[in-house]
Amino acid sequence: MSEKQMVKDAEKQAPAAPQNQGLNGRLVFAIVASAFGSAFQHGYNTGVVNAPQALIEEWIRGVIKARTGESVVEKSQVTLIWAVAVAIFCFGGMIGGLSTGFVAEKFGRKGGLLVANSLVVVSSVLQGISKMYSSYELIILGRFLIGINSGLNAGLAPMYLAEISPMNLRGSVGTVYQLVVTISILVSQILGLEYILGTADKWPILLSIIIVPGVFMFLTLPFCPESPKYTLINKKKDIEAERGLQWLRGTIEVHDEMDEMRAESEAMKVIPRVTLREMLSNPMLKTPLAISVMIMLCQQLSGINAVMFFSTKIFEMAGMSKDGAKYATLGMGSLNVIMTLISLFLVEMSGRKTLLLIGFSSMFVDTVLLTISLMFVATYVWVSYFAVIFVMVFVIAFAVGPGSIPWFLVSELFSSSARPLATSIAVGVNWTANFVVGLGFLPLQEKLGSNVFLIFVVLLGLFVLYVFKKVPETKNKTLEEIQMLFRQASYK
Repeated sequence: MSEKQMVKDAEKQAPAAPQNQGLNGRLVFAIVASAFGSAFQHGYNTGVVNAPQALIEEWIRGVIKARTGESVVEKSQVTLIWAVAVAIFCFGGMIGGLSTGFVAEKFGRKGGLLVANSLVVVSSVLQGISKMYSSYELIILGRFLIGINSGLNAGLAPMYLAEISPMNLRGSVGTVYQLVVTISILVSQILGLEYILGTADKWPILLSIIIVPGVFMFLTLPFCPESPKYTLINKKKDIEAERGLQWLRGTIEVHDEMDEMRAESEAMKVIPRVTLREMLSNPMLKTPLAISVMIMLCQQLSGINAVMFFSTKIFEMAGMSKDGAKYATLGMGSLNVIMTLISLFLVEMSGRKTLLLIGFSSMFVDTVLLTISLMFVATYVWVSYFAVIFVMVFVIAFAVGPGSIPWFLVSELFSSSARPLATSIAVGVNWTANFVVGLGFLPLQEKLGSNVFLIFVVLLGLFVLYVFKKVPETKNKTLEEIQMLFRQASYK
């Protein structure tokens, strides 16, 4: 049976969708309170270590000298300590991501975000006092804790955003998380400039400034309601859930949405709690889980981190000075923000599957051209300008869909009972892939040079085929309609 026929059958059998709702002041407040305080940590702590690397490495060398009394410290020793400090963030993210399900069930979506936010305070203090106490171990521990926080945020925030947003705005609201990630990466690059906080005296401030969005979340998110779905389905508090939904919608006319949630709650009473074994064996759960995991892998293995890393070198190849290359990298970060902002509107106009196909297909073609240009860049100087253009196009293609859609797609594919566990698995896979790419790219780049991008050419080609064949369109579909697609597919 074709996907189009499945959609038609699902529309016939599914109940009428609740009336579309628009944005209002309270919903915007809840979106900002949850997304800014969470996604900022994810993006900022990803990018903040790049600018002050040389300064912190020199400080680490001085700390080792002071402890050992040796006049010469091996570069490999300093490099190893720095590599651990950088990589431990992703390792913490893996732990946080895999813990999402437990935290979401135990404390709720909003409650989980607030619990995770407490780690920000501890991390900020540890990194802020590291120079004062001459302890690079405090940086490592601080980045480990903020990694756990970011891993939890990557699962909890998109889940909360998906559950508080009206169906017709689910994609746009879900994209806000990635938008804040791109903004915070850009902020980290700007604050890391030598004439702002990227100095030998001020880099501890650069690392500890994460306390600002942490305090913002503590001051704003408590005024927002818990996810109405969680309140009704998990806590069995009907009246409280309705009040929360009325607060978010800015109206008392929420009967249709409440009826839909009550129907989901009733259906779950006859279904046993979703376990990992059930998730991996039930075709109704196994198929969307496979899609969620694959889309997370597609995002991390697409080559975006490699292109970001290679960008400064490519800009220098094009004849830019080191300072010029830094500012060009800032321009690339700004372009990423702008295109992610545009994708807020495109995701509801064009749909999730369409934007994923456009994004990955464009990245595939662009990576082929970038690989070819890098082969000739040393021979023909003018080719370097095309390489710069291809880097920019790659970032645009990534921001259009692959950058943002994976974070909220998992919340659209699962019911409330399975969503926390599915999110834990998918986000855990995302951070694991991020960790592997971070460890593996540099050795591969040293052996293969610019030919390392051929690996991503092959992967992107496979990703395009997978999205085309397996990923359903979830735009403007209720949970029942989406699950109907998987139900019909399981009987094919």
